[in-house]
Amino acid sequence: MGRSVHDLYDARVAQGLADDPAQRAVLDRLEKLREWIETAPPRRSWFRRPPDPPRGLYLWGGVGRGKSMLMDLLHEAAGGTATRRVHFHAFMQEVQAALHEARKTGVDDAIAPVAADIAEGLRLLLFDEMQITDIADAMIVGRLFQRLFDAGVVAVATSNRPPRDLYKDGLNRQLFVPFIELIERRMEVAHLAAATDYRQGRGSGERRYFAPADAEARAALDAVWEELAGGEGTPHRLRVHGREVELPLFHDRVARAPFWALCGRPLGPADYLAVAEACRALILEGVPRLSSENYNEAKRFVTLIDALYEAKVVLYVSAADTPDNLYIEGEGAFEFARTASRLHEMQSAGWGERRC
Repeated sequence: MGRSVHDLYDARVAQGLADDPAQRAVLDRLEKLREWIETAPPRRSWFRRPPDPPRGLYLWGGVGRGKSMLMDLLHEAAGGTATRRVHFHAFMQEVQAALHEARKTGVDDAIAPVAADIAEGLRLLLFDEMQITDIADAMIVGRLFQRLFDAGVVAVATSNRPPRDLYKDGLNRQLFVPFIELIERRMEVAHLAAATDYRQGRGSGERRYFAPADAEARAALDAVWEELAGGEGTPHRLRVHGREVELPLFHDRVARAPFWALCGRPLGPADYLAVAEACRALILEGVPRLSSENYNEAKRFVTLIDALYEAKVVLYVSAADTPDNLYIEGEGAFEFARTASRLHEMQSAGWGERRC
């Protein structure tokens, strides 16, 4: 028998993690899932599933409250090849690519073989940061997850929003509502009501975020570029689904680009995942104030930060204001709170050491 989720949490507390009552209140739910995956018999085929699989868990709450950390504890405790943890953005990119390939075969329902491939050998699927902002994703998640659940896959998800607020005000949202109802049937919904944003309390390392984006910030980033890349670089082109994404300056897996080069162009999650994979560090210059007036650029910036965060890329930024004041009004301001929290965490001591 492996270590329980409680044991792993206690070990983190002994190492300095704040012992939060709201986080502890979730541990029993996570431990039940660990015990299930440890004792459940193997699924023999797509048509047979383990008897009475438990409900999954949808854990929502404010940014920096420990949702991802708790999910990581379950992933560590459950272990094995039957468990997978993935960022929701990255997962949906995989699904869309797989659907594209399946449709080439002329199959009537492309979701069926894609869901079967995902479910093969999988029992516990952990999604970090579930959010639906793309209509293409909104139109397929209900049917996809129904097939995964029918195959005996149990899902755990974290989100900043309760299920009823997913894809809020989205196009054709009425077609998305059955997926919300599916979540509420097949997953226990729990609110992580921790009072503290723990990302903000982490110790700072070297300065990596410069505001405002003035001559002083430019000089500081010049010094960073000199230190990391020798002050020299050439354009670097990444091939993503048959198109090119250009990094204006690139050397030794360090990239330097103005905000508009990466966020002013119609790039998507797959492009930013490729950027994150290519870089150990990124210097991003001239992030403007964000609002409804530059909503598309702001949305791309959020997606870029998500990709860099998940890949543990070291990020240096010059911006018009601090993370908390960069996007304070208009559509998207609520979601940006998570991005601001991540920007704070990415300045902490030791961030990105795995990539450097």
